[in-house]
Amino acid sequence: MERGAVSAGGIRAADLFCGVGGLTHGLRRAGVDVRLGVDLDPACEYPYEANNDAPFMKAGVETISGDVIKKAWGEADFRLLAGCAPCQPFSTYSQGRDHTQDGRWFLLDHFARLVEETSPDFVTMENVPRLRDQAVFSSFVGKLEALSFTVTHQVVNCADYGVPQDRKRLVLMASRHGSVELIAPTTPQGKRRTVRDAIGGLRALVAGEMDGNDRLHQCAALTDINLRRIKHSKPGGNWREWPEDLILACHRKRSGERYGSVYGRMSWNGPSPTMTTQFFGYGNGRFGHPEQDRALSLREGAVLQSFPKNYRFVKQGDPILVKEVGRLIGNAVPVKLGEAIGRSFAAHVRGLRGA
Repeated sequence: MERGAVSAGGIRAADLFCGVGGLTHGLRRAGVDVRLGVDLDPACEYPYEANNDAPFMKAGVETISGDVIKKAWGEADFRLLAGCAPCQPFSTYSQGRDHTQDGRWFLLDHFARLVEETSPDFVTMENVPRLRDQAVFSSFVGKLEALSFTVTHQVVNCADYGVPQDRKRLVLMASRHGSVELIAPTTPQGKRRTVRDAIGGLRALVAGEMDGNDRLHQCAALTDINLRRIKHSKPGGNWREWPEDLILACHRKRSGERYGSVYGRMSWNGPSPTMTTQFFGYGNGRFGHPEQDRALSLREGAVLQSFPKNYRFVKQGDPILVKEVGRLIGNAVPVKLGEAIGRSFAAHVRGLRGA
């Protein structure tokens, strides 16, 4: 969609906490005219602007006013305010830690403030399921309802919407014009995209290699012992299948027995496990390639997040900082989920117009 073109249903959007543009890219695929991406992380600017015809603003949502967003929208039939606040305080990986002093815990309050200041027609938010159990989420929903929004929210598996990954997310959708809900699953159980569908055609690599035609298709080197470990790992399996001399001392303890999802291979024949910010490390989860003796490449992680295979994350000539790029990919909203959200609002608008 060209800049300034009429969007599906005349919807213009601003994307808060936009990251590298997963949600924006999906919304644009659905015909939503995204006019602004906002994020505090400067590493997001290049990938956001290089892949999406929308400007990036480096700022924290707590520092911007609604006027900035209204100016970006301009005149629009319908205005959408979208966002995915950082999920670390709410993630299952953070359970047991005290996050009451974490400033990110209150970013939803600033999201609500911007909703009040801008009066959009629609609001959407994506986050981890555990957020739904927190008081800050109940408060956010209450504020939307007080502003005359009809609010729906549900936990969905991204695999149901074309993402080749088993990733459960909380999706909130709100409208001032009646109820709006996420479209029915496009790839339900039995039709889900598999790891083979997603990355089976990418060039084979050995541990530590980079594809000369795609710098992002690079994977980490493995130590001799980890190379032996992955050679003993079966698709869908884990370290419990290894010879005794390869098992880590921590896993031999009773406290380590429950960590069965680390040092494993993925399976070709189903969606991947959830891509975390550490997916490029063999020991960080079930992130071993299904048959090649290596961890996932950065490109493979991005494709499993449903980014196009040509999505640019690093400017040509700049070094690729593996941990940084991995973090950006793992934190992203899967593009296909963003597209489903956009299609849902487009369908809502068609209903309002009697189409």
